[in-house]
Amino acid sequence: FMNPETNFSIKCLKGGFDDNLSYVISCSHTGNQILIDASIELNKIYRYVYQSPTAILITHSHKDHLYYLEEYIEAYPEMAIVGHPDSEILAKKKNFQGIGDNKKYKGGHLEFTSIHTPGHYYDSICYLIKPALFTGDTMFVGRTGRVISSKSSVEDLYYSVYMKILKMPKNVRIYPGHDYGEEMSILLEKNVEISPLLQASDLEDFKRRMQDYEENR
Repeated sequence: FMNPETNFSIKCLKGGFDDNLSYVISCSHTGNQILIDASIELNKIYRYVYQSPTAILITHSHKDHLYYLEEYIEAYPEMAIVGHPDSEILAKKKNFQGIGDNKKYKGGHLEFTSIHTPGHYYDSICYLIKPALFTGDTMFVGRTGRVISSKSSVEDLYYSVYMKILKMPKNVRIYPGHDYGEEMSILLEKNVEISPLLQASDLEDFKRRMQDYEENR
């Protein structure tokens, strides 16, 4: 994906355990690169990485998003590992940098804003580099993430989606952690139009819609 109005390009890579998506973001001016999630085998991303990436931004610590992290660390020992400060697995890594909510992470000319979005998992973070929003498993094309693991919360997910993501400009483009929809990426405005889970009137309505989704999926 290349947007002529931005100073970066996005390479989307699909694989992993469950149509996972990882991303390589490259700065058009400096060639600096930042990765999103470690869900794809190193040999699949290799050809798109020209130098040691500045950082890998982790959207949450579910196993499928970290599966190849050790391979990445071995290949790029200087790379920063950025994620939620409370991520127990990540905190043990040598180059880990916990990032607070609504904080900037800058690598060369690439500047991301972290948005803590608990719900699908306690340590979920979305990363915004306008107009791209990397949502991990908080939001997919056509729906939100699910809340079925022990550190999930439907209340938190509602707050994260409705009070944070849906308050963003409508021209923000969603880049999710799995390819579950009709397309790999979607404008936020269009996603609301096609997603019953993004059309709830309040928390109770959202809970009902989530329940219906789980019963009928």
